[in-house]
Amino acid sequence: MSKSAASPVREYDIVIVGSGAGLDILDMAVEHGHNVALIDRGPIGGTCLNVGCIPSKMLIFPADRIMEIRESAKLGIDAEIKGIDFKAIMDRMRQSVNGDRVKIEKYLKESKALDFYHDETEFISEFTLSVSGERVKGKQIYLVSGSRPLIPSIPGLDSVEYLTNETLLDLVEAPKSLAVLGGGYIGVEYAHFFEAMGTDVTVIEMGPRLLPDEEPEISAFLQMALARRMTVQTECTAESVEKASGGGVIVQTNHSRTGLKAEIRAEKLLVATGRRSNADLLKVSRSGIATAKDGYIKVNSRMETSVKGIYAFGDAIGREMFTHTSHAEAEIAGANGIHGQHLRMDFSAAPHAVFTHPQIASVGLTEEDAAKKYKIKVGKADYRDIAFGSAMLQEEGFAKIILEAESGRILGGHIIGPWAAVLIQEVINAMARKGTLDDIAAGIHIHPALSELIIRALFNVTETD
Repeated sequence: MSKSAASPVREYDIVIVGSGAGLDILDMAVEHGHNVALIDRGPIGGTCLNVGCIPSKMLIFPADRIMEIRESAKLGIDAEIKGIDFKAIMDRMRQSVNGDRVKIEKYLKESKALDFYHDETEFISEFTLSVSGERVKGKQIYLVSGSRPLIPSIPGLDSVEYLTNETLLDLVEAPKSLAVLGGGYIGVEYAHFFEAMGTDVTVIEMGPRLLPDEEPEISAFLQMALARRMTVQTECTAESVEKASGGGVIVQTNHSRTGLKAEIRAEKLLVATGRRSNADLLKVSRSGIATAKDGYIKVNSRMETSVKGIYAFGDAIGREMFTHTSHAEAEIAGANGIHGQHLRMDFSAAPHAVFTHPQIASVGLTEEDAAKKYKIKVGKADYRDIAFGSAMLQEEGFAKIILEAESGRILGGHIIGPWAAVLIQEVINAMARKGTLDDIAAGIHIHPALSELIIRALFNVTETD
């Protein structure tokens, strides 16, 4: 990018780096007549569309149907799966993603309302970036640069072929066996998917439990459920990786508590050990933008970086790394930067879901975190406690609601079981308005329906010690 040092500066009202939730800012800026530049090296559409939530859920949906068929015997249904067309499932996913990406790219390239730079970029100075041999300067800059897989330093890992959440989308055949490094949400979602496709799966997690940010009983229940279908090893560290003589990989592991060593052989290896911000690729230090030790961009509650007029949100900041949260952050950043408002991002009701089997959804504080700040009450109900759960013969799964004891204000909600990501919405809506138990209880709940799970949990609240 040395040629750009002598090139003229192209000045814009607004420069946006990243075409995921960055498109929200683009729409605002264009609507208000601003001179706009969008920079994205691709793939266009960001992480969610290309390698994140959209393709993964298109894969997981058929996996869920497979599990329903497997579990239908308890309902007196004699069903069997005669075949799984893995290639067709993958092709459908890729065609859908490619189609959406092409539409976005066509709009960006043909629009006269903006300049689109389809290339890598990096900062030269505070408000100036180098891209495509030119210098681009913005009065305001919005960094929506996303994240990429975090690859751990494991001896031998760089000498073998391994999959990430990005490269696995190119598979045309289901591997016979798969070792998954990491028991976070990416690891457990794809463990569910591949096992349903017929793959022999082993999950290797160095921590004491899967999904460490969830409620302990949710993590325990998930581990129990997955262990019926695959091998799950927690407190287990991958000490080295090597190629197997007959093909595939060998992972040498060590159990941190017992010291037991083991050798895991698999046709494929999926590395799902976390994410890292792409901020380093932008050379943000040249702009004076502060980053945390882990490389994520620091922002205040207005989504503004340490440089006034430069905003950042989405995966680049490393907080609540989910698409719906990124869109909420974009709304705050745009309102403040483009409309001159003074709004603050409230993460207290920012929800998330994990589309494994059983499904998980959470919002707000865990019981442990809530108890550090408030005197609390906790209510819990099992799916089998309600009529529709009984009709489903759903013997497992539950909802847990956490309230501030004195006011009844809802502090958190956590569900594991069928349609958890849908059921949690009632709790999210109440929490977004600082709602209480009464705000949910005031509504008539259909009987029999799964929504009664939430109201049953609320009616079961008791004070904790």
